[in-house]
Amino acid sequence: MRDNRLLNKPSFPMNKKNALLSIAALLTLGLTLSSCGNEENPTITSTKTNLTATLNGGSEKPASTTSAATGTFTGVVDETTRVLSYTVTYTGPFTSSLTAGHLHRITAADGTGGVEIPFTSLTSPIIGTFQLANQNRVDSLKNGFYYANLHTTVYKGGEIRGDIKKR
Repeated sequence: MRDNRLLNKPSFPMNKKNALLSIAALLTLGLTLSSCGNEENPTITSTKTNLTATLNGGSEKPASTTSAATGTFTGVVDETTRVLSYTVTYTGPFTSSLTAGHLHRITAADGTGGVEIPFTSLTSPIIGTFQLANQNRVDSLKNGFYYANLHTTVYKGGEIRGDIKKR
């Protein structure tokens, strides 16, 4: 005959073991799931840099002008897409008619450089977007190697200029 006392024995040690195994299994599962990335739909974070410049004749290089005209440049460059969005505003009077406007990239020791981004309009406000060619151009823009320039018939090299800096 069987001893019924063995059948009625408390199962506390077995429950404790099961509880510990269950906790370990849940922790392992949780760590496994939290370490999984969404490789098909990765999260892309965009880094945007705000830019600004004040345009005036005194900032013109290599020689300043005495122009009474002034202006502002505000922009945002998205470093992920390399897209620059900008607005240029100005007030006169200019010495003569506007002939061109654009962003230059500084490449010369005298603080000047060639046209890199032409403005599609000369009517204030000038609003535009432009995709920079590569990360080097983005870095140059963020580090002060671009300037906005408005040219007139009297000042063919530029009547007002503003060096673009991070805001």
